[in-house]
Amino acid sequence: MRRWEKLDNSAILFPAIATEHMTNTYRLSVILKERIRGDLLQEALEFVLSRFPGFRQRLRKGFFWYYLEENDYPVPRVHEEDTYPCRSTRTNDNNNYLFRVTYYGRRISLEVFHVLADGTGGFEFLKELTFAYLRLSHDALMEAHKGSFSADTSINRDDSFIRNYRKASRSAYAVKRAFLIKGEKLPYKGFGVVNAHLSVSEIKKLAHSLDVSINELCVALFIYATYKSYRHGVSEKRPIRVAVPVNLRPYFDSNTTKNFFVMVSAEFIPTKDEYSFEEIVSITKRSLRKQITKENLESIFSYNVSGQQILLARTVPLVFKNAGLRAIYSRSALANTTTVTNMGQINVPDDYAAYIESFQCFLSFSKGQGLKLGIASFNDVLTLSFSTEFRDTTLIMEYLRKLSQLGVSSCIETNGVFYE
Repeated sequence: MRRWEKLDNSAILFPAIATEHMTNTYRLSVILKERIRGDLLQEALEFVLSRFPGFRQRLRKGFFWYYLEENDYPVPRVHEEDTYPCRSTRTNDNNNYLFRVTYYGRRISLEVFHVLADGTGGFEFLKELTFAYLRLSHDALMEAHKGSFSADTSINRDDSFIRNYRKASRSAYAVKRAFLIKGEKLPYKGFGVVNAHLSVSEIKKLAHSLDVSINELCVALFIYATYKSYRHGVSEKRPIRVAVPVNLRPYFDSNTTKNFFVMVSAEFIPTKDEYSFEEIVSITKRSLRKQITKENLESIFSYNVSGQQILLARTVPLVFKNAGLRAIYSRSALANTTTVTNMGQINVPDDYAAYIESFQCFLSFSKGQGLKLGIASFNDVLTLSFSTEFRDTTLIMEYLRKLSQLGVSSCIETNGVFYE
């Protein structure tokens, strides 16, 4: 009998709202110091997937709920990258797997449908895939590790939302419409990528001087860049709100590879004509720190889980659940200007780290959010990865220009779609 599991509370939404354009897929990448061999990467994927049951699944539709079921189709094929990132993974040519592995030059990329795992769970898989590849490429690593998983890697599939759910509380989500970034879109449903590589030590020094965390600083920079680029569109009625995913594992003693996060929003409501960067940093800091407490985070996800726990909701057929979820999402989606997600410092064992240059992460577009920012750090390299559907890069350049003015230099690369 095939193994199966229920969707976690966050995952329930994604199949209901996913489309070919709004794929609910994220990309995680590792850049090595050597070119990738596709045959060895395929062999590495086959090894890791056989030992990582959480990713060896396909999405199934029941009468009342979607669920995940063990996938016994052949391991999906690794491909050299030849198209835009974050395409839908729910395709028959992927053997019904909910992730995709590609490579290009020195980069290995993992794209994951969010129903399967959040970014933390995705990085667990990507790191082991990278380690397996490096072992196959270097005899010394194979001899040292004997083909085993890292001691820090989790394959746990605990539903930590249910385990930590306490009691329902009122909704903490913003529902009023935020300022939305608009503009001419890239042709042919293009996907623009701008990566900026910074020094972790430089940005840490800057954050310390402003008495904020790196995450708070990066969010404040996005608010500031939006304010400077679209000042006449931002108002008390259309404030800037930046959705920030919060990893719940450190707060609730979890190591699950399923989704276990909630969203909070940093809010900037202009009430006067002019704001300095320092004022926006202070506003962002207060907004986030007020929300990112264990008590408030528990309140947010308990509210979410409470709806799932209602007996009447369980007995509603899936077709009606999907219609209801899409309606709720449509009302709430426009409450945020963008999403900024920070995966923090990615740690790997020293002998593998010698072969790795950096990590990256970025997000697909969602309703009202055609420009997003993903952040990942490795050793002294912090990579800002902007994903955008717009031809105009004014906001991105304003962000990086302000960083430069504050003493943090960056090396910038793009995927070239802005020049076509």
